[in-house]
Amino acid sequence: MQHLPHNAKSPPEQAAPLNNHQRLNSLNRQRLTPLNSPSLNSLSESYFTASNTSPTSRDTRPRRWLNFERRMAIQAYTFLFPSLLGLLLFLLLPVIAVAVLSFFDWGLISDPRFIGLQNYVKLFQSPTVHQSLLVTAYFVLLNIPLQTVLALLLALLMNKRLPGIGIFRTLFAVPWMATPVAMGIVWQWIFDPQYGALNSFLVFFGIHGLTWLSSQQQALPAVAIVTIWGNVGYTMLFFLAGLQSIPEYLYEAAGIDGAKPVQRFFNITLPLLNPTMFFVLVTNFISSFQLFDTVYAMTKGGPAGSTNVLNYYIFKEAFQFFHAGYASALSMLLFVILMLVTLILALYFRNRTTYDLS
Repeated sequence: MQHLPHNAKSPPEQAAPLNNHQRLNSLNRQRLTPLNSPSLNSLSESYFTASNTSPTSRDTRPRRWLNFERRMAIQAYTFLFPSLLGLLLFLLLPVIAVAVLSFFDWGLISDPRFIGLQNYVKLFQSPTVHQSLLVTAYFVLLNIPLQTVLALLLALLMNKRLPGIGIFRTLFAVPWMATPVAMGIVWQWIFDPQYGALNSFLVFFGIHGLTWLSSQQQALPAVAIVTIWGNVGYTMLFFLAGLQSIPEYLYEAAGIDGAKPVQRFFNITLPLLNPTMFFVLVTNFISSFQLFDTVYAMTKGGPAGSTNVLNYYIFKEAFQFFHAGYASALSMLLFVILMLVTLILALYFRNRTTYDLS
């Protein structure tokens, strides 16, 4: 055996061959460079140094200003634009035009003449306006309670799962779809004191001599009857929708607790119908204050102004007497009244309305 000198280097030992698992780990270590490695740090420093020193190396790509929220907003306003345009052209601009015109004296033919607040002074001093407001208030008191109660009772009757119930629901809504002026002419014949169908029917009950549209005491109730007949079916549909939105398990739980039908109606049905009641009252108040076509077809404001409601008086001042400025002031008075009534109803129902029944 041959011995090497003391200071001589031994030959390098030959490394053992790597298996497949070891080769894969070696490749992974080469690919995944640590974040704090000197090579990566030097590379990042050189990059940021070059980007700060060279103005031409900045990122000049355009930024995306249309993010998701902005795109959704643009799409929403695109779909809302036709309705907003109609609201602007046919509601807001006419209201502004009437408000401006109320400060002028205009006869529709001559040029408008600015007169300041004279139309409003004349309005508050006119006994005809006071009478018209009283007639309108009387009509509202006749129409709103009766129409609301009858519509609610009909909705309770129609809220049944019976064969053919849809036919009756449709029949009750048919009068609302008829033309008010045409129905006014038909009812004018029904109320005829000599040949009318209503007086002929009342004879069987011993009632004679009702003049209806010719009487100052009976003319406005007759107009209210026609209005209720024409709108009660339409109002019934809203109450019916409200009734069908009330969960059935509330009635079942109340029945288990021993609640009677009257108790269930006043403690479950009416409180949960407040959203529907609010909508019905607001829309019926507005339509009652804006009554025109039935009066125009049946009484023309008579006899002796007993049916001269405010909206019909506005029509006469504008298109019969050609006092467009004064009629505009009357219209602004009606607008303020409707706003106040709506505000009062909104404040009343604000804490009495439940929308979430889940």
